[in-house]
Amino acid sequence: MRLSSSDITSKNKGSASNDIFEKCRNFTRPSDLQSAGLYMYFEVFGERDGCGPGEVRIGKRKVLMFGSNDYLDLITHPKVKEAAIQAIKKYGSGCSGSRLLNGTLDIHVKLEEELAAFAHKEAAIIFGTGFQANYATLSALTEKGDVMICDHNLHASLVEGALRSPARTMRFRHNDLDHFERCLENCPPEEKIFIVSEGVFSMEGDIADLRGIMKLAKPYGARVYVDEAHGIGVLGATGAGAAEHLGVLDEVDILMGTFSKSLASVGGFIAAERAVVDYLKHTARPFVFSASLPPASVAAVGAALQIMKKEPERRLHVLRIAQLLRDELAARGFSVLPGETAIVPVVIQDEVDLCRLCKALLQEGIYINPVLRPAAAQNLLRISCTAAHTDKHVDRLVTTLERVANALGIER
Repeated sequence: MRLSSSDITSKNKGSASNDIFEKCRNFTRPSDLQSAGLYMYFEVFGERDGCGPGEVRIGKRKVLMFGSNDYLDLITHPKVKEAAIQAIKKYGSGCSGSRLLNGTLDIHVKLEEELAAFAHKEAAIIFGTGFQANYATLSALTEKGDVMICDHNLHASLVEGALRSPARTMRFRHNDLDHFERCLENCPPEEKIFIVSEGVFSMEGDIADLRGIMKLAKPYGARVYVDEAHGIGVLGATGAGAAEHLGVLDEVDILMGTFSKSLASVGGFIAAERAVVDYLKHTARPFVFSASLPPASVAAVGAALQIMKKEPERRLHVLRIAQLLRDELAARGFSVLPGETAIVPVVIQDEVDLCRLCKALLQEGIYINPVLRPAAAQNLLRISCTAAHTDKHVDRLVTTLERVANALGIER
Protein backbone atom coordinates (compact mmCIF):
# COMPACT_ATOMS: atom_id res chain seq x y z
CA MET A 1 0.00 0.00 0.00
CA ARG A 2 1.34 3.45 -0.96
CA LEU A 3 1.36 6.18 1.69
CA SER A 4 -0.17 9.51 0.83
CA SER A 5 1.76 12.75 1.36
CA SER A 6 -0.48 13.54 4.35
CA ASP A 7 0.25 10.11 5.84
CA ILE A 8 4.01 10.69 5.44
CA THR A 9 3.78 14.15 6.98
CA SER A 10 1.83 12.76 9.92
CA LYS A 11 4.23 9.85 10.34
CA ASN A 12 7.32 12.06 10.41
CA LYS A 13 5.93 15.00 12.34
CA GLY A 14 8.09 15.69 15.38
CA SER A 15 10.50 12.87 14.48
CA ALA A 16 13.85 14.55 13.84
CA SER A 17 15.55 11.16 13.54
CA ASN A 18 13.90 10.69 10.15
CA ASP A 19 15.43 13.89 8.74
CA ILE A 20 18.56 13.30 6.68
CA PHE A 21 19.73 16.81 7.65
CA GLU A 22 19.77 15.99 11.35
CA LYS A 23 23.43 14.98 11.28
CA CYS A 24 24.24 18.37 9.77
CA ARG A 25 22.54 20.22 12.61
CA ASN A 26 24.39 18.04 15.13
CA PHE A 27 27.77 18.78 13.52
CA THR A 28 28.96 21.42 15.96
CA ARG A 29 32.76 21.19 15.71
CA PRO A 30 33.13 24.36 13.57
CA SER A 31 30.78 26.40 15.76
CA ASP A 32 32.47 25.08 18.91
CA LEU A 33 35.85 26.24 17.61
CA GLN A 34 34.39 29.58 16.54
CA SER A 35 32.87 30.10 19.98
CA ALA A 36 36.27 29.42 21.53
CA GLY A 37 37.95 31.81 19.08
CA LEU A 38 40.00 28.94 17.63
CA TYR A 39 38.48 28.43 14.17
CA MET A 40 41.26 28.56 11.57
CA TYR A 41 39.54 27.67 8.30
CA PHE A 42 38.12 29.54 5.30
CA GLU A 43 40.17 32.67 5.88
CA VAL A 44 39.39 35.12 3.09
CA PHE A 45 42.43 36.34 1.17
CA GLY A 46 42.36 39.42 -1.03
CA GLU A 47 44.29 40.90 -3.91
CA ARG A 48 48.07 40.70 -3.94
CA ASP A 49 48.79 44.16 -5.36
CA GLY A 50 51.24 45.88 -3.05
CA CYS A 51 52.27 42.67 -1.30
CA GLY A 52 55.94 41.78 -1.04
CA PRO A 53 57.52 38.37 -1.73
CA GLY A 54 55.91 35.71 0.42
CA GLU A 55 53.06 37.98 1.48
CA VAL A 56 49.29 37.78 0.99
CA ARG A 57 46.49 40.04 2.11
CA ILE A 58 43.76 39.27 4.64
CA GLY A 59 41.43 42.26 4.69
CA LYS A 60 43.72 45.28 4.79
CA ARG A 61 46.56 43.41 6.51
CA LYS A 62 49.61 41.99 4.79
CA VAL A 63 50.43 38.54 6.15
CA LEU A 64 53.55 36.42 5.68
CA MET A 65 52.31 33.21 4.08
CA PHE A 66 53.88 29.97 5.29
CA GLY A 67 50.86 27.82 4.38
CA SER A 68 50.83 27.89 0.58
CA ASN A 69 51.91 25.01 -1.66
CA ASP A 70 53.04 27.47 -4.35
CA TYR A 71 56.51 26.01 -3.86
CA LEU A 72 58.20 27.77 -6.77
CA ASP A 73 56.42 31.12 -6.22
CA LEU A 74 54.90 31.13 -9.71
CA ILE A 75 51.23 32.00 -9.05
CA THR A 76 51.90 35.71 -9.59
CA HIS A 77 54.77 35.34 -12.06
CA PRO A 78 54.24 37.78 -14.97
CA LYS A 79 54.78 35.08 -17.62
CA VAL A 80 52.26 32.74 -15.99
CA LYS A 81 49.64 35.47 -15.70
CA GLU A 82 50.22 36.66 -19.25
CA ALA A 83 49.91 33.13 -20.63
CA ALA A 84 46.53 32.76 -18.90
CA ILE A 85 45.34 36.14 -20.21
CA GLN A 86 46.35 35.36 -23.78
CA ALA A 87 44.64 31.94 -23.62
CA ILE A 88 41.35 33.58 -22.61
CA LYS A 89 41.68 36.06 -25.46
CA LYS A 90 42.34 33.26 -27.94
CA TYR A 91 40.00 30.50 -26.73
CA GLY A 92 37.53 32.10 -24.34
CA SER A 93 36.88 31.19 -20.72
CA GLY A 94 35.98 27.50 -21.16
CA CYS A 95 35.11 24.65 -23.51
CA SER A 96 31.57 23.76 -22.34
CA GLY A 97 32.14 20.10 -22.97
CA SER A 98 34.07 17.00 -22.02
CA ARG A 99 37.38 16.11 -23.58
CA LEU A 100 35.77 13.02 -25.11
CA LEU A 101 33.35 15.12 -27.15
CA ASN A 102 33.79 18.82 -27.83
CA GLY A 103 36.18 19.88 -25.07
CA THR A 104 39.64 19.11 -26.48
CA LEU A 105 41.74 22.09 -27.54
CA ASP A 106 45.14 22.03 -29.19
CA ILE A 107 46.69 23.41 -25.98
CA HIS A 108 45.32 20.40 -24.02
CA VAL A 109 47.11 18.06 -26.43
CA LYS A 110 50.32 20.13 -26.40
CA LEU A 111 50.48 20.20 -22.59
CA GLU A 112 49.86 16.45 -22.37
CA GLU A 113 52.76 15.85 -24.74
CA GLU A 114 55.02 18.11 -22.67
CA LEU A 115 54.00 16.41 -19.42
CA ALA A 116 54.61 12.94 -20.85
CA ALA A 117 58.13 13.91 -21.88
CA PHE A 118 58.72 15.58 -18.50
CA ALA A 119 57.67 12.39 -16.68
CA HIS A 120 59.64 10.09 -19.05
CA LYS A 121 56.43 8.34 -20.13
CA GLU A 122 54.74 7.65 -23.48
CA ALA A 123 51.61 9.68 -22.86
CA ALA A 124 49.73 11.82 -20.35
CA ILE A 125 46.12 12.73 -19.57
CA ILE A 126 44.91 15.94 -17.89
CA PHE A 127 42.18 16.02 -15.23
CA GLY A 128 40.21 18.88 -13.70
CA THR A 129 41.81 18.44 -10.27
CA GLY A 130 44.54 16.37 -8.67
CA PHE A 131 41.90 14.69 -6.50
CA GLN A 132 40.02 13.71 -9.64
CA ALA A 133 43.17 12.29 -11.24
CA ASN A 134 43.85 9.99 -8.29
CA TYR A 135 40.24 8.98 -7.70
CA ALA A 136 39.56 8.34 -11.38
CA THR A 137 42.69 6.34 -12.11
CA LEU A 138 42.58 3.99 -9.12
CA SER A 139 38.90 3.24 -9.58
CA ALA A 140 39.16 2.79 -13.36
CA LEU A 141 42.29 0.62 -13.58
CA THR A 142 41.43 -1.97 -10.95
CA GLU A 143 38.68 -4.57 -10.80
CA LYS A 144 37.50 -7.50 -8.74
CA GLY A 145 40.29 -10.04 -8.41
CA ASP A 146 43.00 -7.35 -8.27
CA VAL A 147 44.73 -6.15 -5.12
CA MET A 148 45.93 -2.65 -4.24
CA ILE A 149 48.78 -2.43 -1.74
CA CYS A 150 48.81 1.10 -0.32
CA ASP A 151 50.96 3.04 2.10
CA HIS A 152 48.96 3.81 5.24
CA ASN A 153 49.48 7.59 4.97
CA LEU A 154 47.96 8.12 1.53
CA HIS A 155 46.13 11.33 0.62
CA ALA A 156 42.33 11.25 0.88
CA SER A 157 41.97 11.29 -2.92
CA LEU A 158 43.87 8.01 -3.20
CA VAL A 159 41.94 6.51 -0.30
CA GLU A 160 38.66 7.44 -1.99
CA GLY A 161 39.84 5.91 -5.25
CA ALA A 162 40.68 2.68 -3.44
CA LEU A 163 37.29 2.65 -1.70
CA ARG A 164 35.53 3.13 -5.04
CA SER A 165 37.45 0.24 -6.59
CA PRO A 166 36.15 -3.35 -6.38
CA ALA A 167 39.74 -4.53 -5.89
CA ARG A 168 40.91 -5.86 -2.56
CA THR A 169 42.95 -3.29 -0.62
CA MET A 170 45.86 -3.92 1.72
CA ARG A 171 47.60 -1.12 3.63
CA PHE A 172 51.15 -1.37 4.89
CA ARG A 173 52.57 0.66 7.76
CA HIS A 174 53.93 3.99 6.61
CA ASN A 175 57.27 3.55 4.80
CA ASP A 176 57.71 0.12 6.43
CA LEU A 177 59.29 -2.09 3.75
CA ASP A 178 59.21 -5.21 5.93
CA HIS A 179 55.45 -4.91 6.31
CA PHE A 180 55.16 -4.05 2.61
CA GLU A 181 57.05 -7.22 1.68
CA ARG A 182 54.76 -9.33 3.87
CA CYS A 183 51.77 -7.84 2.05
CA LEU A 184 53.30 -8.89 -1.26
CA GLU A 185 53.97 -12.39 0.04
CA ASN A 186 50.34 -12.73 1.14
CA CYS A 187 48.98 -12.06 -2.35
CA PRO A 188 47.69 -15.19 -4.16
CA PRO A 189 49.46 -15.82 -7.49
CA GLU A 190 46.29 -15.10 -9.49
CA GLU A 191 45.88 -11.57 -8.12
CA LYS A 192 47.13 -8.65 -10.22
CA ILE A 193 49.04 -6.32 -7.87
CA PHE A 194 48.84 -2.53 -7.98
CA ILE A 195 51.09 -0.63 -5.55
CA VAL A 196 50.16 2.93 -4.57
CA SER A 197 52.34 5.45 -2.78
CA GLU A 198 52.98 9.15 -2.62
CA GLY A 199 56.44 10.37 -3.57
CA VAL A 200 56.40 13.13 -0.95
CA PHE A 201 53.76 12.61 1.72
CA SER A 202 51.63 15.72 1.83
CA MET A 203 51.28 16.17 5.59
CA GLU A 204 54.53 14.79 7.05
CA GLY A 205 56.72 15.93 4.14
CA ASP A 206 58.81 12.74 4.12
CA ILE A 207 59.84 10.81 1.03
CA ALA A 208 58.70 7.28 0.18
CA ASP A 209 61.37 4.59 -0.09
CA LEU A 210 60.67 4.18 -3.77
CA ARG A 211 63.92 2.35 -4.44
CA GLY A 212 62.94 -0.33 -1.94
CA ILE A 213 59.37 -0.48 -3.24
CA MET A 214 60.50 -0.93 -6.85
CA LYS A 215 63.03 -3.62 -5.91
CA LEU A 216 60.47 -5.64 -3.95
CA ALA A 217 57.65 -5.16 -6.47
CA LYS A 218 59.55 -6.30 -9.55
CA PRO A 219 59.61 -10.09 -8.85
CA TYR A 220 55.82 -10.05 -8.41
CA GLY A 221 55.12 -8.31 -11.71
CA ALA A 222 53.38 -5.57 -9.74
CA ARG A 223 52.65 -2.15 -11.21
CA VAL A 224 53.64 0.94 -9.21
CA TYR A 225 51.71 4.21 -9.00
CA VAL A 226 53.39 7.28 -7.46
CA ASP A 227 51.58 10.50 -6.53
CA GLU A 228 54.12 13.31 -7.01
CA ALA A 229 51.82 16.20 -6.09
CA HIS A 230 54.29 17.60 -3.54
CA GLY A 231 57.47 16.36 -5.20
CA ILE A 232 57.15 17.99 -8.60
CA GLY A 233 59.08 21.24 -8.79
CA VAL A 234 60.89 20.51 -5.52
CA LEU A 235 62.86 17.27 -5.99
CA GLY A 236 64.84 15.74 -8.83
CA ALA A 237 67.39 17.06 -11.29
CA THR A 238 64.63 18.45 -13.53
CA GLY A 239 61.99 18.86 -10.81
CA ALA A 240 60.09 15.69 -11.75
CA GLY A 241 59.76 14.64 -8.11
CA ALA A 242 60.85 12.02 -5.61
CA ALA A 243 61.08 9.22 -8.18
CA GLU A 244 63.59 11.25 -10.19
CA HIS A 245 65.38 12.28 -6.99
CA LEU A 246 65.81 8.60 -6.09
CA GLY A 247 66.74 7.49 -9.61
CA VAL A 248 63.67 5.34 -10.30
CA LEU A 249 61.54 7.65 -12.49
CA ASP A 250 61.85 5.38 -15.54
CA GLU A 251 60.85 2.33 -13.49
CA VAL A 252 57.66 3.84 -12.04
CA ASP A 253 54.68 2.70 -14.11
CA ILE A 254 52.30 5.59 -13.44
CA LEU A 255 53.26 9.05 -12.28
CA MET A 256 50.61 11.45 -11.04
CA GLY A 257 51.06 15.18 -10.55
CA THR A 258 48.99 18.22 -9.71
CA PHE A 259 48.98 21.73 -11.14
CA SER A 260 47.91 23.43 -7.91
CA LYS A 261 51.32 23.29 -6.22
CA SER A 262 54.52 24.07 -8.12
CA LEU A 263 52.74 24.49 -11.45
CA ALA A 264 50.71 27.53 -10.36
CA SER A 265 47.27 26.56 -11.64
CA VAL A 266 44.58 23.96 -10.97
CA GLY A 267 44.16 20.41 -12.27
CA GLY A 268 46.17 17.22 -12.36
CA PHE A 269 47.66 14.67 -14.72
CA ILE A 270 48.56 11.02 -15.11
CA ALA A 271 51.58 9.92 -17.15
CA ALA A 272 52.05 6.29 -18.19
CA GLU A 273 52.39 4.02 -21.20
CA ARG A 274 50.08 5.00 -24.03
CA ALA A 275 47.76 2.02 -23.66
CA VAL A 276 47.05 2.98 -20.03
CA VAL A 277 46.35 6.61 -20.93
CA ASP A 278 44.07 5.63 -23.82
CA TYR A 279 42.17 3.28 -21.50
CA LEU A 280 41.67 6.06 -18.93
CA LYS A 281 40.51 8.50 -21.62
CA HIS A 282 37.63 6.19 -22.47
CA THR A 283 36.76 4.54 -19.14
CA ALA A 284 37.63 6.88 -16.25
CA ARG A 285 34.19 8.28 -15.44
CA PRO A 286 35.34 11.51 -13.73
CA PHE A 287 37.27 12.30 -16.92
CA VAL A 288 34.65 11.22 -19.44
CA PHE A 289 31.79 13.00 -17.70
CA SER A 290 33.54 16.24 -16.68
CA ALA A 291 34.07 19.41 -18.67
CA SER A 292 37.65 19.94 -19.77
CA LEU A 293 40.14 22.18 -18.03
CA PRO A 294 39.71 25.88 -18.97
CA PRO A 295 42.23 27.34 -21.45
CA ALA A 296 43.64 29.84 -18.93
CA SER A 297 44.47 27.05 -16.47
CA VAL A 298 46.15 24.96 -19.17
CA ALA A 299 48.22 27.88 -20.46
CA ALA A 300 49.32 28.80 -16.93
CA VAL A 301 50.63 25.27 -16.38
CA GLY A 302 52.54 25.35 -19.66
CA ALA A 303 54.22 28.63 -18.72
CA ALA A 304 55.03 27.43 -15.19
CA LEU A 305 56.53 24.21 -16.54
CA GLN A 306 58.88 26.17 -18.80
CA ILE A 307 59.97 28.48 -15.99
CA MET A 308 60.60 25.50 -13.74
CA LYS A 309 62.87 23.93 -16.36
CA LYS A 310 64.80 27.14 -17.04
CA GLU A 311 65.21 28.29 -13.43
CA PRO A 312 66.39 25.35 -11.27
CA GLU A 313 67.63 27.89 -8.74
CA ARG A 314 64.03 28.23 -7.51
CA ARG A 315 63.97 24.58 -6.47
CA LEU A 316 67.40 24.76 -4.85
CA HIS A 317 66.41 27.89 -2.91
CA VAL A 318 63.26 26.25 -1.54
CA LEU A 319 65.22 23.27 -0.27
CA ARG A 320 67.84 25.47 1.37
CA ILE A 321 65.21 27.63 3.10
CA ALA A 322 63.32 24.56 4.33
CA GLN A 323 66.48 23.01 5.78
CA LEU A 324 67.42 26.29 7.45
CA LEU A 325 63.96 26.42 9.03
CA ARG A 326 64.20 22.79 10.23
CA ASP A 327 67.58 23.43 11.82
CA GLU A 328 66.52 26.66 13.53
CA LEU A 329 63.30 25.21 14.94
CA ALA A 330 65.04 22.06 16.19
CA ALA A 331 67.71 24.19 17.85
CA ARG A 332 64.96 25.90 19.85
CA GLY A 333 63.50 22.64 21.07
CA PHE A 334 60.54 22.24 18.70
CA SER A 335 59.58 18.72 17.65
CA VAL A 336 60.27 18.89 13.91
CA LEU A 337 59.67 15.82 11.77
CA PRO A 338 62.80 14.95 9.76
CA GLY A 339 62.77 15.50 6.01
CA GLU A 340 64.36 17.08 2.97
CA THR A 341 61.38 18.60 1.15
CA ALA A 342 59.61 21.97 1.20
CA ILE A 343 57.25 20.78 3.96
CA VAL A 344 58.38 21.40 7.55
CA PRO A 345 55.93 19.82 10.05
CA VAL A 346 56.13 20.69 13.75
CA VAL A 347 54.36 18.31 16.14
CA ILE A 348 51.95 20.01 18.57
CA GLN A 349 50.35 17.21 20.55
CA ASP A 350 47.27 19.02 21.83
CA GLU A 351 44.62 20.05 19.29
CA VAL A 352 43.54 23.12 21.24
CA ASP A 353 47.14 24.23 21.71
CA LEU A 354 47.69 23.91 17.96
CA CYS A 355 44.68 26.08 17.16
CA ARG A 356 45.67 28.63 19.82
CA LEU A 357 49.17 28.78 18.35
CA CYS A 358 47.95 29.31 14.78
CA LYS A 359 45.55 32.03 15.88
CA ALA A 360 48.30 33.81 17.81
CA LEU A 361 50.69 33.57 14.86
CA LEU A 362 48.06 35.05 12.56
CA GLN A 363 47.62 37.95 14.95
CA GLU A 364 51.39 38.46 14.61
CA GLY A 365 51.03 38.51 10.81
CA ILE A 366 52.12 34.95 9.97
CA TYR A 367 49.77 32.38 8.43
CA ILE A 368 50.47 28.64 8.90
CA ASN A 369 48.14 25.67 8.37
CA PRO A 370 47.00 23.64 11.40
CA VAL A 371 46.62 19.96 10.50
CA LEU A 372 44.43 18.04 12.92
CA ARG A 373 44.01 14.29 13.26
CA PRO A 374 42.87 12.28 11.31
CA ALA A 375 44.22 14.34 8.38
CA ALA A 376 47.64 13.30 9.70
CA ALA A 377 48.79 10.70 12.20
CA GLN A 378 49.41 13.46 14.74
CA ASN A 379 48.50 17.12 15.11
CA LEU A 380 50.89 19.25 13.08
CA LEU A 381 51.83 22.83 12.50
CA ARG A 382 52.44 22.26 8.77
CA ILE A 383 54.83 24.89 7.43
CA SER A 384 55.26 25.23 3.66
CA CYS A 385 58.38 26.89 2.30
CA THR A 386 58.42 28.56 -1.11
CA ALA A 387 60.91 30.24 -3.40
CA ALA A 388 59.58 33.60 -2.18
CA HIS A 389 60.87 33.06 1.36
CA THR A 390 64.13 34.55 2.56
CA ASP A 391 66.47 34.04 5.49
CA LYS A 392 64.84 37.07 7.13
CA HIS A 393 61.42 35.43 6.76
CA VAL A 394 62.75 32.31 8.47
CA ASP A 395 64.21 34.38 11.29
CA ARG A 396 60.92 36.22 11.76
CA LEU A 397 58.94 32.97 11.82
CA VAL A 398 61.25 31.18 14.26
CA THR A 399 61.53 34.16 16.62
CA THR A 400 57.77 34.77 16.60
CA LEU A 401 56.88 31.10 17.01
CA GLU A 402 59.20 30.72 19.98
CA ARG A 403 57.87 33.84 21.66
CA VAL A 404 54.21 32.97 21.07
CA ALA A 405 54.63 29.34 22.17
CA ASN A 406 56.30 30.51 25.40
CA ALA A 407 53.58 33.10 26.05
CA LEU A 408 50.84 30.47 25.60
CA GLY A 409 52.67 27.89 27.69
CA ILE A 410 52.70 25.34 24.88
CA GLU A 411 54.98 22.35 25.43
CA ARG A 412 57.52 21.50 22.74
